Amino acid sequence: MAGTISKLPDVGWMLRPLTRIPGVRHAVVVSEDGLRMGHESAEGLSGDVPRLGLDEAESLAAACAAMTVTSRSAAALLFGENAGVRQLMVESESGFILFTSAGLSASLGVATEADADVGLVAQQMQLLVARIGAHLSSQPREPVTPES
Repeated sequence: MAGTISKLPDVGWMLRPLTRIPGVRHAVVVSEDGLRMGHESAEGLSGDVPRLGLDEAESLAAACAAMTVTSRSAAALLFGENAGVRQLMVESESGFILFTSAGLSASLGVATEADADVGLVAQQMQLLVARIGAHLSSQPREPVTPES
């Protein structure tokens, strides 16, 4: 019996409300293993990355997964194996990147301008996850067994 590879559904359209918040540049949903499930960019952006293309979104998805795993490891080390990570924030000179759990084995990442209201962005991320978290979840992949 041969295993099948199925394409993840693109849920980028679900991220449009986030990209309409003032100061939000990009949003991405990624699976736990770093696969891009969807992305969206705000309209009318300028600068180094005016729109998140497929290559940038896939690179961001891999980075998001790596940071999420690293934060979980740090939390487990400091607070015990059952310590979950609810949110992760990176502050740079150019802006913020916020990551949050978005359902079973999925994360939501949002990049903002430096002057964005990150409290509002984090709140809207949580509301979005609460409304559509089941659609943002990445189901565990079934192991492929060799043919007998």
